[in-house]
Amino acid sequence: MKNRYITLLMAGTLMFSVSCSNDFLEVAPTENISTADLALYNNDEGAKSFVTSAYAQLLEWDTSSFAWIGMTSITSDEADKGSDPGDAGSDKNLMDALTFDSSSGSVSDVFKGNYEGINKCNQALKYLPLLDNASQALRDRLIAETKFLRAYYYFNLVRCFGGVPIVDHVPDPASEADNVTLLTRKSATEVYAQIEKDLKDAIAGLPAKSAYGTSDIGRASKGAALGLMTKVALYQKKWADVITYGTQISGYSLTPSYSDIFKISGENNQESLFEIQSIGGPSGSTNLTSPGIKQYSQVQAPRGAGGWGWGFNTPSNTLLNAYETGDLRKDATIMFRGQTLYDGVILPSTVSNPMYNYKAYSPSFSGNDFASQNLRVIRYADVLLMLAEAYNEQGNTAQAITLVNQIRTRAGLGNTGASSLSDVRLAIWKERRFELAMEHDRWFDLIRTGQAQSAMAADGKTFVVGKHEVFPLPSSFMLQAAKYSQQNPGYN
Repeated sequence: MKNRYITLLMAGTLMFSVSCSNDFLEVAPTENISTADLALYNNDEGAKSFVTSAYAQLLEWDTSSFAWIGMTSITSDEADKGSDPGDAGSDKNLMDALTFDSSSGSVSDVFKGNYEGINKCNQALKYLPLLDNASQALRDRLIAETKFLRAYYYFNLVRCFGGVPIVDHVPDPASEADNVTLLTRKSATEVYAQIEKDLKDAIAGLPAKSAYGTSDIGRASKGAALGLMTKVALYQKKWADVITYGTQISGYSLTPSYSDIFKISGENNQESLFEIQSIGGPSGSTNLTSPGIKQYSQVQAPRGAGGWGWGFNTPSNTLLNAYETGDLRKDATIMFRGQTLYDGVILPSTVSNPMYNYKAYSPSFSGNDFASQNLRVIRYADVLLMLAEAYNEQGNTAQAITLVNQIRTRAGLGNTGASSLSDVRLAIWKERRFELAMEHDRWFDLIRTGQAQSAMAADGKTFVVGKHEVFPLPSSFMLQAAKYSQQNPGYN
């Protein structure tokens, strides 16, 4: 059963929506809420509505949909642009060829979408302490949820762009200092420090996943915050911190059947630390009443005769051919022409592309803008592989092998034959490739592990070392920020 709180998401967005402006974020802080207006929200439901808006940004086209798919999957060796040859998908042909630049729409959209999320988090953090008629315990939890969300939005940004501006409060348009802050990028190290600060507060203030009732399924939990902190440590090669935070995660286990994770029945199950909740609706509905990740499933769904989508982000032959014989994850990740899907739907042999992303398949409202497929963000399998990597780098290779074998056993494979530290490192990276395929991790894993140039070459792409490790800051930002910020190397 889908959680009920998500049905309020878009209402929250509209209630506290940001107005447009000409600055680089294309958002401005809300008008100050008057004392009289604030009184209307000075209760438990009013307090929740502020945080609802911050969650709602996860559903937006700019944040989690087409642009995010382009930057995190189509760029990598796990996927091709897909669709028809003549359909560029705005700039998805450029993302696929690694010829994107600072004017590419995907770059601008992801930058803008995540800053809109940060802006909504800052609004919630400004007003929640003022709602003294709301339960203190509830407000404390909502503040912790908001800090988790702000950390998540900044994690997306720092992985994509490196250093970015840190905006930790609602800016005052009349403040010169705030205006400069909006245009001044900080180092990646400083951004990670901000993320860690928020996550420490979130870990301290969030309940366990099991403490939430049915109406609150999908809210950020202590496990979600610990999982994100573990990942933040991984990206910085803070191996001891990976172990410290990863081993605090309890109450989760691997789903016995890998394919079940990505079915509607597998949403928010025992393996899920955090998912973006998505509820579909029939044609003509809006995300106000049936909120979903806008067109996430639709843009990846089969295209052409008998299909119901746009056909982008198709699994690559490079990915297909890399699976070991017998790996159960292949058929849970890739759907093929002529295949009967798990809900009985037959994928016609007449669709445009031979393969599509099965993990994005939504059996309900499949061809509509707002489909019913949640986006899995952090899974327990990811935690086990992060721990394995940290143990191995710390010299505890035997423990790392044990964790890798848990993942392989679930995938229907035998134990790894790797034994040395260097071989186990490669084995872990290999397992991450197949375990998390088409889940928006591959590009970032290639970058952080130094495999990108060779992997891209094997996929027929040219990765420029010293440039492609990060995406360009959007030209719309640089037009205003040139006095305060430098563009990433290799980009104009």
